[in-house]
Amino acid sequence: MNAGSTPALVIDRLCVALGGVPVLRDVSLSVAAGRTVALVGRNGAGKTTTMRSILGHVQARSGTLRLGEHALGGLSPHQRARLGIGYVPEDRRMVGALTVEDNMLLPAHACKQGAVARAQRLERVYALVPELAPLRTRSADSLSGGQQKMVALGRALMIGRGLLLLDEPFQGLSPALARRFAEALVGLREHQPQLAILVAVSNPALVASLAQERYTIERGVIAHA
Repeated sequence: MNAGSTPALVIDRLCVALGGVPVLRDVSLSVAAGRTVALVGRNGAGKTTTMRSILGHVQARSGTLRLGEHALGGLSPHQRARLGIGYVPEDRRMVGALTVEDNMLLPAHACKQGAVARAQRLERVYALVPELAPLRTRSADSLSGGQQKMVALGRALMIGRGLLLLDEPFQGLSPALARRFAEALVGLREHQPQLAILVAVSNPALVASLAQERYTIERGVIAHA
């Protein structure tokens, strides 16, 4: 981490067990405001569990998580989202019967964004990811997997003011869509220079041009930083 940079996300000695089986063991990492950090590991290494722990979808056995001045440990997933955490899950999680725009608005409604703020964020998302605008009235289940991934990014940007979590964002994308996704992240950095981004990938080459720092996780342990 660069000298003088402010930690947005700090995880310290995080331990998580699922079904009584240890999954994360003393995981420590940080993502400074304005930085993009890669969490690299094979499938099953603990990348998704780390992200779900940040979101509050799984409970920590021990350790601490902080976002800026906020301790996350005692907060519900909804309370954490209201702190400005956006999430792009690996499996996209679209509501197929809803339109693209309604899918993107879901977290804004859940976080009780006002109408003016919602409209402003939506306009910004369409500016950052312009290919979403022609799709706004289409149902999510009519889209390709790659298009749904772009919608998931737009949905995350509706509330992702301080921290953006990306779980295998390039998986399943064509080379053209992967380039577009990366370009959108570069544009996002220009519009929100203080945003902290944590991206989980199996292949570090996919984020070599985006991430300034990298952690490698193996069997729930940070092996290299």
